[in-house]
This record gives sequence, structure tokens and C-alpha cells, in this order.
Amino acid sequence: MAVGLGLVFALAACGSGTETAPAASGSPAASSSAAGPWTFTDDRGKKIERPERPARVVAQVGAAAALWDFGVRPVAVFGPHRLKDGTRDPQVGNVDITKVESIGNVWDEFNVEKYISLQPDLLVSGMYTGDTLWYVPEKSTSTIEQVAPTLGVRLVGKSLPEIIGKYGEVAAALGADLNAPEVTAAKARFDAAAKALVTPETKNLKILIMSGGPEMMWVVNPDDHADVRYFKELGLDVVVPDKVDEAGFWETLSWENADTYEADVILVDARTQSMRVDEMMKKPTFAKLPAVKAGQVYAWHAEERYSYQGYADVLEKLLADLVKAKKL
Repeated sequence: MAVGLGLVFALAACGSGTETAPAASGSPAASSSAAGPWTFTDDRGKKIERPERPARVVAQVGAAAALWDFGVRPVAVFGPHRLKDGTRDPQVGNVDITKVESIGNVWDEFNVEKYISLQPDLLVSGMYTGDTLWYVPEKSTSTIEQVAPTLGVRLVGKSLPEIIGKYGEVAAALGADLNAPEVTAAKARFDAAAKALVTPETKNLKILIMSGGPEMMWVVNPDDHADVRYFKELGLDVVVPDKVDEAGFWETLSWENADTYEADVILVDARTQSMRVDEMMKKPTFAKLPAVKAGQVYAWHAEERYSYQGYADVLEKLLADLVKAKKL
């Protein structure tokens, strides 16, 4: 699948394994006192300098949701946060969308004029491909970067705990307290859920993780998705595709080849841009798969927010689904 709009349709979050605690405020990467100069070095190696700690932060919804759970309150968001019926998109996490401005809700929608009017101090976004900021339109990048510094968090090639830790580091630099009870409690939940996920029974299940579209389906390449890579490193038996697309992240298959990989369980991309399972069931080759016939198809929460709260929920829900499944 091509990078760009294709990634929007089928891209997800990524992962590996070693626990990395969030760096404290005042680490070599950041200086975060409320008064005086503020600096932070992001995952592009870019040193960001401000006369004082940024107070007016605009963030892509994934970054906004992660920062929110660590205690940072952005003034505006962009990327999927409101569904067609006006309710919250799951990707926005715990962000109160009634209290933040919206400067864009879909791919390639970024209201530059509104962004300028908000007088932002900093823009924060994740990065899936190179140094490209997720959901920041390439055509507007130069203008956006003239308004305020941008901060990028790399979402591939790192472990899931490491990415969560990086967002914690950003939050701490922006004044959040990483020792707040809700943060430490969430980390304890995350650690417990990770430890509980793999049992002799769940370890014995072959798991296919995928996204779907009208003409094609995409099989996750674990190396390029921090969460799936983490599931695998914890000990789950996740399908690794044989022919990963040139852009990475997936193997693209026609629906006629839906049976390329055997699986006891199928996890399907639950984002709004992916085909729903009831629509996939209209594809005969999908409907006849053993896991589908056995009712062992569950949600994969791609692009979950990179916070301990977000992934504690994911890991607990995944375990609850897997314990219902059986080896086929």
C-alpha cells in the first residue's frame, strides 16, 4: 500500500519489549521549568527552544490523547476526533472534545488560518514515516512551522513502553507530574496486564491481525506496529506476513487470497476508516475462514493512544477476548 492516504486507511500503532520508564523533567532531552528558557530535543534530533515553557499546545489526536492521560491539556487537536454523528472518535482517548478547538478532523484537513489565530506555542505529532509529522499536510508544513515549533515522536522502530515513555517525557517537559496517582496507577495496571496476557492457552493460538477495504485486505507486519510487536515479544503467536509491501507496515492481499495464512483468531482494525466485520462477512473467502466460522474475530485497537491508561485497556480487553478462543 502506498504511503499517504493509503496509510491513513490502513496504518496503525507499532511495538517491541524492554520497559523504559518516562524520563523525568530536567532530563538531558528537556528543560521544563515554568519560567525562563525551555528546550526539548525530539525524535528527529531537532532541538526546540522557547523563551518559556509552552503553554498553548496543539497536537494530533494520538499525541493529544497520550499527553492528556499524562496531565497535559492541549488547546486544539487535529486528526480523527469526532464521528459523523458528533460523538467522540475512539482515537481521541480521554480528551474532552468540548474543551479543545478543532483544526481538522480527517486526512489532509488542517485549518492553517485557525491554527494561526490560536497563537500556539508548540505543535506535537507522532511520526510513522521518516520525519513526517502524522496528519500535518505536506503542502502546509512550511507555513505551520513558521507559526510555532513542531515536536515529533517516532512511532516505529521502538518498543511500545519506550514510545509511552517518550510521551511521558514530553508531558513532563510541559509541566506534567509523572508521579501523579492516576499516572502511577495506570502504569501498575499496564505492567500487570502485560504480565497476565500470555498464558499457556493464549500462547497456543495463532493470531492474524488485519485491516480491510473494499478491494483489498492488509495483514499486519509486527515489526512496523509497536503494539503488535509488543504482543509478539510478550509471547503471543502472531502471523508474520511473507511479502511485506515496499512501504512496510503490511502485506496487501486481494480478498480472493484471504486464506493465505492460517489463524485461530483474527483481530480486525476497529478504526472508523477500516471495513467493519459485518461488511467483511460479505466477502465469501473471509466468511469461510475457520476463525470467522468459529466466531473468533475480535477488535484490534490500532492507533491507540500511547499512554499507560490506553494500553492497559488494550491489553486487558485482548486477554478477555483470547481466553474465549480455542485452538482450531
